[in-house]
Amino acid sequence: MDLKEAERIIEAVLFASGDPVTTEELKNILEKENVEEIADAVAAKWDNEKRGIRIKRVADRYYLCSNELYYDYIVKLIEPRRQSGLSNAALETLSIVAYNQPVTRSTIEFVRGVNSDGALSRLVERGLVEECGRLETPGKPLLYRTTDVFLRAFGLSDISELPDLHTLPLQSMFYESGKEEKSEKADEQ
Repeated sequence: MDLKEAERIIEAVLFASGDPVTTEELKNILEKENVEEIADAVAAKWDNEKRGIRIKRVADRYYLCSNELYYDYIVKLIEPRRQSGLSNAALETLSIVAYNQPVTRSTIEFVRGVNSDGALSRLVERGLVEECGRLETPGKPLLYRTTDVFLRAFGLSDISELPDLHTLPLQSMFYESGKEEKSEKADEQ
């Protein structure tokens, strides 16, 4: 099998799968060891040609997705049937899980200051968060982490690509507003 044939097979397998395909699965299908090199070359070629479809890599898996350059056109199709977005509670919960994983429900609730059962359940239903074991403490509470669906939804190849928590503008706003509140209270006394 020549290189062009291997590229076409990878394209066909990724299209037919619909889900991410591991490099190990591609190695078994192609009976070649350099599948990462071949898949990356196809992905680069498609990117250079600005095709409507892209090959993306998440950890050790490859999948097909639409090119973000054509978002405005795709949204015209998807918008009418799109699922409702995540609530603020779900987004807060998701960010706590993402930055502190693996994390228990009680830790999430401690950080948020409110019950998070509903938000956590919705995130698990949508496949953004999953159970990943139990903490070895009394009661053995469940641990949660983000999934590959989370990485795909946010365009990340792995969790290390999350923005640095200390450089986010929102956090600096909280620090500044907290300083202002303390100084106002001090002025009142």
